[in-house]
Formats: sequence, structure tokens, C-alpha cells
Amino acid sequence: MSTVSTRTRVVRQAAASCLTYPDAELVARAPVVRAALREQRVSGFDAVLDLLERCPLPELEQRYVEVFDLSRRHALYLSYWTDGDTRRRGEVLGRFKAAYRASGFLVDTRGELPDYLPMVLEFAATVDPDVGEQILREYRPSLELLRIGLVEDATPSTLAYGQVVAAVCATLPGASPADRAAVQAMVDGPPAELVGLEPYDPRLLPLSASNAGGR
Repeated sequence: MSTVSTRTRVVRQAAASCLTYPDAELVARAPVVRAALREQRVSGFDAVLDLLERCPLPELEQRYVEVFDLSRRHALYLSYWTDGDTRRRGEVLGRFKAAYRASGFLVDTRGELPDYLPMVLEFAATVDPDVGEQILREYRPSLELLRIGLVEDATPSTLAYGQVVAAVCATLPGASPADRAAVQAMVDGPPAELVGLEPYDPRLLPLSASNAGGR
């Protein structure tokens, strides 16, 4: 039996939905997501759910592209933050696939890389919560850098999505670091090797604006 609570799984499933490129199916599902979060007394999703329920789909698509496709500061690929576009990243992506295969379930990548955050969150919520927990802990710095980048840009859309990422971070042990320097301190702590994934090389973390600028 999984040690991951129902509340945590609901948060991660809701975040997987809210961080996915919006389509008609997601818009239709938004009230169900809101109800599930309300039942678990979870906050932090209202701004994104309000957008999904009130904005026309073309506007939702445009907002999403502006937030996630036009800036590397908001990359949704966990190993991008730790390995960038290096040769080593291919090995890490292979380990994500191996973790999925080892769970005994077929994971539909839908054309995305296996470290795509919504995919990891859905896996953690519905397929193998314990292995998903380990992956999210391993890539906690990536999550925190994404959260910080969204909050720092401070547009209505980035702040809304930033609250969703913050809710995911809150499902992990300990408080979120306040800034990039605190994330670096987190990485400089004792190394962790979880579910066969190699530990990060902190030299590759884009902790400065020069390293994490737009595409």
C-alpha cells in the first residue's frame, strides 16, 4: 500500500491537468478538478481554474504558449534544469523511461519527453505514487527553480501557474527555498540517488538570469 496520502495524490493529479496545454477536454474537466481540490481543502489552484472556466480556448492557448513555450525560465522538463541540452541528459531521460517501465504500466508520452512535469505528476498521482514521490524529491530543485521563475516574472498568468507549482512543492518535505541561492544550498547538501536516477550536477543548474534567459 502506498505511503503517499490521498490529498497529495489529488494535488499532483490536479497540477498535472492544470500544467498541461489547454484543450476542450481540460476546460470541461476544470469543475471536476476544482471539486476534488475543495474536498481535500487544497488552495492555490483557483487562479488557473478561473482562467480555464472563464477564458475562451484560443486565449487559454495563447497564455500557455507565452508562459511555457517562450521562456526557458519556465521549462516544464525536469532534467532541463539539471542537465540542460547536454549529452548526459539523454541518459537521464532513459532512466525516467526505465522507472515508468519498472512500474509495470505503459505510460503514454503523447509526444513529450519523459521528464515532462505534467507526465511525472500524473504518474506520481495515479500509477506509482511511491516511485513518483522519489522522482519529485530527486528533482525538487527543478521544481523550485520553475516556481521561482514563474513568480518573479509576476504576470497574471505566471503567478497563476506559479501557485500551482508551489502547491506541488508543498507536497514534498520541508519548506520551499526563498531564492535561487537557497536552491543552490539545497543541491549542495548530501547527494541522493533515487529510483536509479543519477544525482544532479549543480554546475548545470541555471541559477542566474544569464543562464535561464528566454529562448
